[in-house]
Amino acid sequence: MYILRIEHPVPDFDGWKKAFDSDPVGREKSGVRRYQIMRPIDDANHVMIDLEFDTVSQAEALLAAMRVVWGQVEGTIMMNPQARIVEAVETREY
Repeated sequence: MYILRIEHPVPDFDGWKKAFDSDPVGREKSGVRRYQIMRPIDDANHVMIDLEFDTVSQAEALLAAMRVVWGQVEGTIMMNPQARIVEAVETREY
């Protein structure tokens, strides 16, 4: 499994969430199997998103699409996005 982890500050979480929910890049059609949104407990205006894929090429393609979107909304909905694609090498539940 491959994970595209995105992290950035947002000026208004509710406004960002509305934009996220509008799904401008078509997450499911792009191969996203599941996603998780997280916020630090001490900073409600910072988000971290993990998007899970079956293949690295799907993750790379979505990241490329997100960079286009970011170019259109940076400074209004979000700022300074950081992203990296990682491979899950082990998962264990207790």
